[in-house]
This record gives sequence, structure tokens and C-alpha cells, in this order.
Amino acid sequence: QVQLVESGGGLVQAGGSLRLSCVASGRTFNTYTMAWFRQAPGKDREFVATIIWSTSSVAYADSVKGRFTISRDSAKNTVYLQMNSLKPEDTAVYYCAAQVAPGNYHYWGQGTQVTVSS
Repeated sequence: QVQLVESGGGLVQAGGSLRLSCVASGRTFNTYTMAWFRQAPGKDREFVATIIWSTSSVAYADSVKGRFTISRDSAKNTVYLQMNSLKPEDTAVYYCAAQVAPGNYHYWGQGTQVTVSS
């Protein structure tokens, strides 16, 4: 089992920045990828960014490309999401997720709220 705990959410004005953190614990040695998803009120959960743990290769949703950066610190078993130039439409609960193999995300955090005011 892998446990994921997110932190770093909050209220920020449009144009501001936040950095989310997700700490993984438990059986983390076989982590394949980690990712960030988000879910706004009344909308489906959507992919934001992902990082392959072994290579640090990354991918982003078009809506955040150029504004958000995903990174990881393997020594701390932590993945980060640096969010710059935030927009009101970025308001959502942000979730950290982990894969142990290609396919479905097997583990999810509890989520952290990000609210961007206009």
C-alpha cells in the first residue's frame, strides 16, 4: 500500500502562485509515475500533470502548460506542483495520485483545495 498526503493549497489572487506538495509513504519503492489531478465543483476530475519517477519525464494538460511545473524529490518521496499565473478557472480540489504500473492510478490522496479569486 502507498499513502499519499497533499498540502499547500489555499486562497490566492489571480496571477499569484502556490506550490503543492504530496508526500508518499508505505511501499513506495515500486512507484512508476505520480500525477496531479483536479476536480472543480460540478465537473469531472481532470488530469493536470504527471512525472515518471525513474526518469523525471513530465507531461501536462494543455490548460496548464507553461504555467505549472511538476517535479519530484526522490529522497523525500515527494512530488511538487508549482503553479504560477493562477487563474480563477484553476479553482479546484487538487489530488495527488500514484501508479505502480501503466494503466489506472492505484493510489490517491485526500485532496487539497485551491481557490483563485478574480
